[in-house]
Amino acid sequence: MKSKLKLHGFNNLTKTLSFNIYDICYAKTPEDQQAYVQYIDEEYDAQRLTQILTDVVDIIGANVLNIARQDYDPQGASVTILISEQPVEPTESQIEESPGPLPETILAHLDKSHITVHTYPEIHPVDGLATFRVDIDVSTCGVISPLKALNYLIHQFDSDIVTVDYRVRGFTRDVEGRKHFIDHEINSIQKYLSADTRAAYQMTDVNVYQENMFHTKMLLKDFDLDNYLFGDATLNLSVEQRKQVEKRLRHEMLEIFYARNMPH
Repeated sequence: MKSKLKLHGFNNLTKTLSFNIYDICYAKTPEDQQAYVQYIDEEYDAQRLTQILTDVVDIIGANVLNIARQDYDPQGASVTILISEQPVEPTESQIEESPGPLPETILAHLDKSHITVHTYPEIHPVDGLATFRVDIDVSTCGVISPLKALNYLIHQFDSDIVTVDYRVRGFTRDVEGRKHFIDHEINSIQKYLSADTRAAYQMTDVNVYQENMFHTKMLLKDFDLDNYLFGDATLNLSVEQRKQVEKRLRHEMLEIFYARNMPH
C-alpha cells in the first residue's frame, strides 16, 4: 500500500470532472423528429437524471444536502445536487484514483461538493439529424475522487461521442508547510476507463501536465446504421438512402468529435 501524504489540516484541492456526452440519431419525417425529442425528454427527464446523479454521489462517496431539478418547455432538463462534508472517514478505495464501478456494481459511503447535469436535444430541420447532448460536472474537494464516476456515466447514456475534462485546482499543504498542487499521479484520463470502454472507443488526448489539466475525446468505433435510425426511417429507406444517411451521420459525428465544421 502506498504511503499517505500527511497534510496540515484539510485537503483543499478541488478536483473537477466534466463531460459532454452525445447521442446521434436520424429521424426522416418532421413527425418522427418531434417524436424523438419527446422520447429523449421522457427517457432523460429530471427525475431520471436525479437518480443517475444520486448514484454518482454514492459512487464517489458523498452525502446529498440538497437537490434542485427542473424540466423545461419545449425540451431539456437540469439537475444540481449540493453535497456536504461530514466527519466520516472515506474508504481506501474511494481515496484512490482508479477505475470506478460499472452500473451494476454501485457502492455507497461519504460526502463532498456539487454535481450538475443539463440536457440539450437538438434536430437539424433539413437533414433529419438529431443530436442529444448531456453536460455533466462532478466537482469534489478533499481526498475523494470524481474519477470514480467515469465508467458509470459513460454506460448510463447511449454515448456515441464523449469529451472528458479533468482538472485539479488550488493547493493543499503537508505538515512541513510545502504546497501540493495535486495529490495523485495521472498522465491520462484513459487510465481510469474500464477495459471494455477503452476497446469500444477511438480516443485522443490533449493534456497540459504542468497545469494539471487533462482532456480526452472519445468516438465510438463500431457503426451499425440500424442503431441510429428512428421511426419511419427504420423500415422505409432504400439501399441508396441508407448509404446517404450513413454518410450524413458519420460526417455529423466527425464534426462533433473534432469540434469543427468539415467539408462534405
